[in-house]
Amino acid sequence: MPDRTTYLVLPGYQNSGPEHWQTHWEAAEPAAFRRVEQADWDHPEQRDWVARVDAAVAAAAAEGPVVLVAHSLGCVTAARWVAGASAELTAAVRGALLVAPADIDTAEVPELVGFRPVALEPFPFPSVVVSSTDDPWVSPERAREFAEAWGARYVEPGAYGHINSASGLGDWPEGRKLLAEL
Repeated sequence: MPDRTTYLVLPGYQNSGPEHWQTHWEAAEPAAFRRVEQADWDHPEQRDWVARVDAAVAAAAAEGPVVLVAHSLGCVTAARWVAGASAELTAAVRGALLVAPADIDTAEVPELVGFRPVALEPFPFPSVVVSSTDDPWVSPERAREFAEAWGARYVEPGAYGHINSASGLGDWPEGRKLLAEL
């Protein structure tokens, strides 16, 4: 079987709904994009979320290269996974698109406290952090700090809120371009 890239979709807290760009990407290419399903989207447990990412990367790596496509708490989960994953598994990942990483260190959401602190170890593969100028979950300064700590390129597309369903981006072609650059 020839190698093919699997894009693992890591939604954030409360999952990505039908109008979210992650869902659009999955619907457009269901063979390539796979959502990492979590047991409880509304009451996330860091250990469980990271374990599911680990299992998904291991399964996808058996088929070929892997790229992470994370949003919000999914970015924080990816960072925690990188901090504790085996070198063998991280070697299977070719890149990560990290969109609107939530600053859970300051978020006053009781369900997210268990994800503190945000892991700040460098990613051992190319990555891009995308954050808008008016995201209610992370300031541009903090998003840049994440990008720097993770060794990621930083992209600030303008004022798009949390770059989610409410942002009205649909299929988000600009995001697809960034993904293609990875």
